[in-house]
Amino acid sequence: MEFRRRELLIATGVLLSLPRPAAALPRLPSLPRRLDLRNANTGESFVGPYRDRDGPIPSAVTDLAHFLRDHHADKEGPVSIPTLDFLADVMDAVGQPKATILSAYRTPETNRMLRERYFGVAEKSQHLLGKALDVTFDGSVAKAERAALTLKRGGVGWYPNSHFIHIDTGPVRHWELDYTGVDTMLLDHLPNHHILTQREMMARYRAYARREFMLRHRHKGDIVLDGDHLLIGKSHGQAGR
Repeated sequence: MEFRRRELLIATGVLLSLPRPAAALPRLPSLPRRLDLRNANTGESFVGPYRDRDGPIPSAVTDLAHFLRDHHADKEGPVSIPTLDFLADVMDAVGQPKATILSAYRTPETNRMLRERYFGVAEKSQHLLGKALDVTFDGSVAKAERAALTLKRGGVGWYPNSHFIHIDTGPVRHWELDYTGVDTMLLDHLPNHHILTQREMMARYRAYARREFMLRHRHKGDIVLDGDHLLIGKSHGQAGR
């Protein structure tokens, strides 16, 4: 049944990312698996099952390809079932029935545009593969971040000032970006023989990277700080990683 469904999805032109056959599926507490999602950029919603015991549901994957599209370019990309499972398990772990998607699939052109406007956008982002989601919840995002880390499914980024997390099914890794106070940290003089903690080292590194980013783009126009995002010119929006 799963093979026939995959053939149907290919025939309809939907790119699908599935777990490797040798790998066990993630914990499936209930089937069919359901999601209740809202897209913050388009106002669209996806509510319903996306997979059952026979695999991904073709009609749902088609709807999700549109729902998770690059809204800047209005182009659809691959749908990663493992990434959706990752999100569903995080939501189950923290008791969140709904989630808001801030960023999903991203075209190379959009990713380049965001890298020029925002600090911290990866050149080889998992968003380009459709394997990453920037997501927020009505409840505690910090709890969701801890749950995502516990699952060890891939990358987890924590943006406390912007109230969202990034999850992806790339290599397992973790980062946090919070710009509060990092400018002064870079300039502080350390006492003699002070050994930096890892947190201090990361804070100074991020501050240095932020300063270099600002210097690199200074000739392109005024840099505007909008909340937690560094913007070039007067463009505004939510950047994913």
